[in-house]
Amino acid sequence: MSSAYGIVAIVLICTVTLAVGAFGLKLSRTTSDFYVAGRTVTPYRNASAIGGEYLSAASFLGIAGLVYTNGLDMLWFPVGYTVGYVVLLVLVAAPLRRSGAYTLPDFAEARLESTTIRRLCSVLVVGIGWLYLLPQLQGAGLALTSVTGAPSWLGGLVVAVVVVANVAAGGMRSITLVQAVQYWIKLTAIAAPAFVLLAVWFRDGAPGPAIATRDAGWVEPLGGLAGQGHPVYATYSLLLALALGTMGLPHVLVRFYTNPDGRAARRTTLTVVALLGVFYLFPPLYGVLGRVYLPELPQGVAADTLVLRLPGAMLHGRVGEVLSAVLAGGAFAAFLSTASGLTMSVAGVIDQDLLRRWLGRMTGDDFTVVQGFRAATVLAVVVPYAASRVIEPVGLATMVSLAFAVAASTFCPLLVLGSWWRGLSTVGAAAGLVVGGGLAASAVAATVLAGPIPGWQGALLGQPAAWSIPLAFATAVVVSLATPGRIPRHTARTMVRLHTPEDLVLDRD
Repeated sequence: MSSAYGIVAIVLICTVTLAVGAFGLKLSRTTSDFYVAGRTVTPYRNASAIGGEYLSAASFLGIAGLVYTNGLDMLWFPVGYTVGYVVLLVLVAAPLRRSGAYTLPDFAEARLESTTIRRLCSVLVVGIGWLYLLPQLQGAGLALTSVTGAPSWLGGLVVAVVVVANVAAGGMRSITLVQAVQYWIKLTAIAAPAFVLLAVWFRDGAPGPAIATRDAGWVEPLGGLAGQGHPVYATYSLLLALALGTMGLPHVLVRFYTNPDGRAARRTTLTVVALLGVFYLFPPLYGVLGRVYLPELPQGVAADTLVLRLPGAMLHGRVGEVLSAVLAGGAFAAFLSTASGLTMSVAGVIDQDLLRRWLGRMTGDDFTVVQGFRAATVLAVVVPYAASRVIEPVGLATMVSLAFAVAASTFCPLLVLGSWWRGLSTVGAAAGLVVGGGLAASAVAATVLAGPIPGWQGALLGQPAAWSIPLAFATAVVVSLATPGRIPRHTARTMVRLHTPEDLVLDRD
């Protein structure tokens, strides 16, 4: 790949991101602007923004690498990512918007009337956000190294600097504009080269993917996760994590607070499902074409770079170089948009629940929204960037799936039970968060630090959702039933607010 074309594409994406963010800066003036874009984002613009932040490094690079390495069974990843929004639409999209909260801890405190629950949620939001930021920063380093040969730390640093500049400057209103634009950049960047490469494939009369495979397991149902052991369990556990984890991702949830009302939140979710479905048609194509034209990657080269290397293998000369550069620019758009959303959600929690209060006590001053938020933004990015230089990459999609498992084991029970069950007590909710979060986080730590573990132990730790989610739900329900006296006093009033359409005028008599 020509480094010159790749550098131009990456610089162009970063410049567009900063320019759009600077325009959003002019519109951000109030607390509501910074946190929820004034609650005036239209469904279609919000859907584009959600697509922009949701389609991360795992979607742009990781899925193709997984299909290339493990087989067609890895199509479960895009299916799970998309199904997660259907579950979100059915269960929690409208109640979340009607809650009137700025962040997920705000919702938890309003529903359960407990500052302890709020603190637990704050810790989990920061932890999940940082866990999800890791693959974005590592993927940026991987992409820049593949394009230019630059050291891997530089790509993550570029993303960190651009994200801090945008988020700290304009908050949610600025980021909404950036992410909406970047969805369409990413879709164009992955679709246009795919059509060209497909035309080359048909022109060449190359063999089909079944002929190009090196082993029969590549096309076997439920065989793609066989490397982890017990592939049937691993596949269904993965699907459970992806389907239920979406509603627990803080950067996704904060988007629903920006809609004008609950009906707009539902329309937003329906549009998101359509946008994601269109995008996910393309990454598997790169995995299939890679089996035909790149049956073996060079030693030490990660499969996550397949998308960037494939045009050069299929088209020699300037056309292949330009297509690779377009894909590199799209990949950086993915890193920037997802990292922006994650940073926004993490910074909001750090600002509200930690930094402003702590600095206020230290100095005796009340920090303004802008000061506290901007300081929190820097902290939200610096920590995961430092961790990305220490922790060895375990695969972009694999790391993201672990973040989904933690989110599904913590916030999914809290949101579903909190939105639909009046019997949820404060103690029960706390117990569910602690049990689900502790079990899932322990499994993630073992997977990341210990590496591949054989047998059932490795399967259970590598894909914990199938057992951690039911245990979290069961713990919350059982403890709540045992502590009916700890049900919040104003539960009935809160439930009415969560489920009453905004345009319905209640009779006060």
